[in-house]
Amino acid sequence: MNWIRIRELVRKEFIQLFRDKRNRPLLILAPFIQLIVFGYVVSTDVRNIRVALLDQSKTLESRKLINTINANKTFSITHYTDCPNDLDHLLFKRKVDLTVKIPPDFTSRIHSGQTAPIQILADGSMSNMASVRIAYTMALLQQFNRRLNAEIYARKIHYGQIDARIRVWYNPNLDSEYFYVPGIVAFLIMLLTLLLTSMAIIREKESGTMEQLIVTPLKPAELIIGKTIPFIIIAQTQMVLVSVFAVLWFKIPMVGSAFLLFAATCLFLLSTLGIGLFISTISSTQQQAMMTTFFFILPFFLLSGFVFPIQNMPVVVQGLTYLNPLRYFLIIIRGIFLKGIGLEILWPQFLGLTILGMIVFTAAVSRFKKRLD
Repeated sequence: MNWIRIRELVRKEFIQLFRDKRNRPLLILAPFIQLIVFGYVVSTDVRNIRVALLDQSKTLESRKLINTINANKTFSITHYTDCPNDLDHLLFKRKVDLTVKIPPDFTSRIHSGQTAPIQILADGSMSNMASVRIAYTMALLQQFNRRLNAEIYARKIHYGQIDARIRVWYNPNLDSEYFYVPGIVAFLIMLLTLLLTSMAIIREKESGTMEQLIVTPLKPAELIIGKTIPFIIIAQTQMVLVSVFAVLWFKIPMVGSAFLLFAATCLFLLSTLGIGLFISTISSTQQQAMMTTFFFILPFFLLSGFVFPIQNMPVVVQGLTYLNPLRYFLIIIRGIFLKGIGLEILWPQFLGLTILGMIVFTAAVSRFKKRLD
């Protein structure tokens, strides 16, 4: 491995990229324009609300409330626990969307004519979804309250109602930008790297410079490394610029570790660059490479959980999402930006990106041959 040869190839790639005037808007202006447009216009719906429940009352009334939640098709109680700390951990790990805590004096307060508080915690990092989930929860509690009062009292009353105390974590004001903008940052990085790397080898062939690279002492591995390093530098630079823009323009909080985000971006790029290089090796023209790239981009976008919650998808489709690097990176970037969580929570996503990236990049390198055919 000769790093001097690789260095010169990297320098040549930068010159070739920025010499073409058509590439300059794509590299500089396009990510900011797309970030502003997508940040304001994208929206989504909510179904299948996963609930973790802590019943400290364990009375007939609390069981009726649990049955009411279970009977509603929108809600699904996936976790029962006796420890309040478990509710926090389930929200941290994104295993549930809401947590419901029924206090010990739930029944006694109802029968004494007092309000009975119920604590509900919602994950506000997905703001639009959280708003709908809270609205569904409030409607469900009001329905349960009316039915329970009708059973206990013979006349219509306006006391003894359930008082839901709702707290929204990670996004108290439920600003939609908190949910969409970090996801848009991840999508823009994927879009940029796939488009550029998918045409890296084909551009050399069509411009006639592939023959010059073939006669150089560059080995295939050195050629691949030299081709990918400029895109890694550009992607990381774009990641920094777009993230800073998101924090300053959209006021998105950056709670977590910037170093951890940098490491996650490197692993994400391992997958996207590998896919782009693989497309470049199997394509004959730049037009073919472009069309193949968009064939990958749309499924990646739809199966990432960015627009449609993954838990709402059919089981077979949910299995396919594990082959999507954007799925893992979205969880990481939102977790770091909004929740400030670290590797102790995000290690499954880091492991998934590592395995997927190694497989894809190895396949791309093994597929590449230093020849014209």
